[in-house]
Amino acid sequence: MSKQPLSFGVPIVWLCALVLFLGLGCASSIDQADEDLRVRKANSHFNLGIDYLRNDRMALALRELLFAEDLDPQNPRIHQALGDGYSMRGKPVEAEQHYLRALEIEPTLHEARLNLSSLYNQLNRYEESLVHTSMLADDATFSGPWRALASKGFAEYQLGRIEEARSSLGLGLEYRNDYWPTLLYLGMLEVEEGRRREAMGFFQQVLEQDPALSVQAQANYRIGEIYIALGKRQQAIGHLQAAVAQTPGGPWGVKSEEYLKLLR
Repeated sequence: MSKQPLSFGVPIVWLCALVLFLGLGCASSIDQADEDLRVRKANSHFNLGIDYLRNDRMALALRELLFAEDLDPQNPRIHQALGDGYSMRGKPVEAEQHYLRALEIEPTLHEARLNLSSLYNQLNRYEESLVHTSMLADDATFSGPWRALASKGFAEYQLGRIEEARSSLGLGLEYRNDYWPTLLYLGMLEVEEGRRREAMGFFQQVLEQDPALSVQAQANYRIGEIYIALGKRQQAIGHLQAAVAQTPGGPWGVKSEEYLKLLR
């Protein structure tokens, strides 16, 4: 009697399909595990980089953020953080590239757009800054419109569009009346129009907000300038000396020291 081949009642073609399916399923699971690990590593480097940024350790911050970018190049927040780091490091070309890349990936990333507008203001590229601040000012989903309006007003002021600048800054003041950039730029605008006492009031309000020492030094320097114009030498000296003490090696401290030499 001839032997019959063993049969489990399952066609061979089905068995082959089952084996193929299980193989693909295993590969898919492995791929997903690798992807999850990659993202976790990128997040770890990103978080460490942000911590270094906050503590003004720029070299270490950029190193970690570049590791994060290499692992997750499509993450817009990594590009924004790199833009911030390069901007703080005084590398505007690299900063611009990363801000633009962040916005290319996620156009609604408001902080990247705002920081890009600030970078353009620093580079005297005011028209380009206005493109981005106007978008933010008109975006109802942006939670800090006064910040965009301050940057917008500064660019308009630098372009000589005084009435437009006053309108933007005034609207920003309505949103929030203690935002020091708005107060500082309004003071500068009032000086431009010869309204010294009004300007001094804004600069005094800047000091009341207790901003960074570099900002306080600028406000004190500008108040000192106004007092000199008003013929009040002693008051001017007091504010100029404060600016020197706040930033002894900084630009406003140096300018104040130069003024003090003329007054002595």
